[in-house]
Amino acid sequence: MLDRLFHLSQNKTDVRTEVMAGLATFMTMAYVLFVHPQILADAGMDFEGVLFATCVATAVATLIMAFGANYPFALAPGMGLNAYFAYTAVPWIAKTFGIGQAWRIALGAVFISGCIFIFLTFSRIRVMIINAVPEAIKVGIAAGIGIFIAMMGLQKAGIVVRSDATMVTLGHIRNPETLLAILGLLLTGMMMARRMRGAILFGILIVTLIAIPLGMVDVPRRIFKIPEFRSTFLALDIPGALRIGLLNMIFVFLFIDLFDTMGTLVGIGERGGFMVRGELPRANRALLADASGTVVGSLLGTSTVTTYIESAAGISEGGRTGLTGVVVAILFLASLVISPIAMMIPPFATAPALILIGSLMMAVVGRIRWQEPDEAIPAFLTMIAVPLTYSIANGLALGFITYPLIKAFSGRWREVSLIVYILAGLFIVRFAMLTF
Repeated sequence: MLDRLFHLSQNKTDVRTEVMAGLATFMTMAYVLFVHPQILADAGMDFEGVLFATCVATAVATLIMAFGANYPFALAPGMGLNAYFAYTAVPWIAKTFGIGQAWRIALGAVFISGCIFIFLTFSRIRVMIINAVPEAIKVGIAAGIGIFIAMMGLQKAGIVVRSDATMVTLGHIRNPETLLAILGLLLTGMMMARRMRGAILFGILIVTLIAIPLGMVDVPRRIFKIPEFRSTFLALDIPGALRIGLLNMIFVFLFIDLFDTMGTLVGIGERGGFMVRGELPRANRALLADASGTVVGSLLGTSTVTTYIESAAGISEGGRTGLTGVVVAILFLASLVISPIAMMIPPFATAPALILIGSLMMAVVGRIRWQEPDEAIPAFLTMIAVPLTYSIANGLALGFITYPLIKAFSGRWREVSLIVYILAGLFIVRFAMLTF
């Protein structure tokens, strides 16, 4: 039955190989269970509710990918998109509209972006937009998010702290929590250097275990418990998200996930040998998985769901079909019962994970054509504006504005698509409205 359903023989694989591949993928991305709920908890959301939403949304989206597209690709709430949700979108809503539970409106924006994703996927507009936007902006935003996430990790670790004189400065390194975070960073980095599967997850667990006898972590009375999910289930505010001032936020959710998902699909598609003449077969079905997962996730109480590059771990183990994804989905659903363990993980234990994830995201800068100023300058401004302005939206805007302007003044205006010129104009209007 499994052979007929997932075409195992046709893809030159078997059940045992697919199961081991699913386990490998789960081990490499299980850190999401600890890191993601903590990030959204910073936005005022309930940790348990987000944990429940993370497990279920991950399982649903991955199963859609498995049965719909028959690829060994796993999905989960995206790192970077959750940072934008927690540290940019929610604070901006709270400041602009004075709303106590701004995260509800942000979830509404995620839901709307997911619905638009589904429409763009069915109409094939999504692929057209992705092909029209320059590589410099795609790379710049990915690298900028990497720096942004690393900055969050450095702050959680206490390695970088606020300074009135220089904005940021070195923290108190002798602080016990900071010392443990540095230890976790070194241990995880060494495990990653040795290509140990699950290095990030093991790093989080080791730091937590060291902190327990030191009295720095509260040990739960029980290990197994189904997390309370009513605090986030169907808590989104869709009417609030439809306010005119929030249209820009919906666009940012749309844009980042557009290119994050497509870039990941192409990257792991090439690594797994799934590409045919430079294109990924059944790409629209694969794109539908993250769009559907985003809608489901927003209803449950989590930020945008996207395809994970960690799927490459399972592919390296021989995973070739959706059966790998089925195993990943089952393992995430099984993780629901360990919510007390997830809740005891301290921020200084997950901080190294954020720093190292940020470093991994920086790998894309090698694709920037640094010798060509009309490509390098917009990419650099996009990348550096994200952490310095504490806003992914601002980095995106600067990239879209500077890219066509520099191209035009250098006499290469024909290299820029009409879509980019239109988006640049919209971002200029946005900045003008903010100014005046």
